[in-house]
Amino acid sequence: MKRLFFALLLVAAISLPAFSVNLATSARAAIPADVQQIICVDYRALKNSPTALALKARVLPDNIKEFEQSLRNIGIDPDNDVEQLSFTSFRSKGQVQVIGVAQGQFSMKKVLLKIKAKKMKAAKYRLADIYPMSGGQDMVFLDDFTLLFGQKKALQAALDARDGEASSVASNAIISEQINAVQDGAVWSVLDKNGTQNMLRSTLGDAANLADYEMIKPRLMASRYTMDFNNGVKFNLDVITADAMTAATLSSLLKAGVMFRKTGATGPEKVALDSVTVDNDSTTLKLHFRTDEQRFQALLQSDLFASVSK
Repeated sequence: MKRLFFALLLVAAISLPAFSVNLATSARAAIPADVQQIICVDYRALKNSPTALALKARVLPDNIKEFEQSLRNIGIDPDNDVEQLSFTSFRSKGQVQVIGVAQGQFSMKKVLLKIKAKKMKAAKYRLADIYPMSGGQDMVFLDDFTLLFGQKKALQAALDARDGEASSVASNAIISEQINAVQDGAVWSVLDKNGTQNMLRSTLGDAANLADYEMIKPRLMASRYTMDFNNGVKFNLDVITADAMTAATLSSLLKAGVMFRKTGATGPEKVALDSVTVDNDSTTLKLHFRTDEQRFQALLQSDLFASVSK
């Protein structure tokens, strides 16, 4: 349980590859039903928060950096043109696929002109025009200001969902409920049952081998988190369980982990752990983290953060 809080925080941070703008209607319609995880990031909120930008610079995965470069190659400036970026992993025909959606103030007409000038030809998929991007990905416009991208099979599965040829996330009541609960957050994510179990196993470390965790693991149903950068840094995680006893047991495990770690914590780690609260409300585990920007910036620069963000 050595990395308990920091692992939870980094689930949000590292996943940014996850700002108060709802998932675009056209984007939500293209999400297949068998969702594993959705992560949504509002780029405008990043620009308005030095702390958020510092976090992004420290933990942004290479594949997101490559995607930003791919956008620049087709005339879209991620820093100024993109308002929202979301990623969805889902299961399709026995495989996990990933799609991304960029929403913003770029012009489809201008982008297509630039693409055609590069002599990049579209492949037809029913009525959709799928264009190649750099890095081995493809892209298709869902509307004038919404761009869907990913591997070709993933795009085709997403278009099948949008066009009614396959079930969309609208038919997944559990995930839809989680989206509705968090989509006003600055950074937000939802995970299905398996994603939640994997996240908590990684978070708990050795404690995941305890009998208590093995007992409750099958009763973890879904989870959601938000991260906000207004007036400091706020991270809220809710884990939805099958019953109140499961939520209480999970709460006890996490509380014990925080208390255990506090006994040997110093510096930024102690400050961070002092800012964590764990509780349960009926069938939901609730973990909250609150701190000011100065303390969070110190945590970002610490050796501890460097070690757990690798």
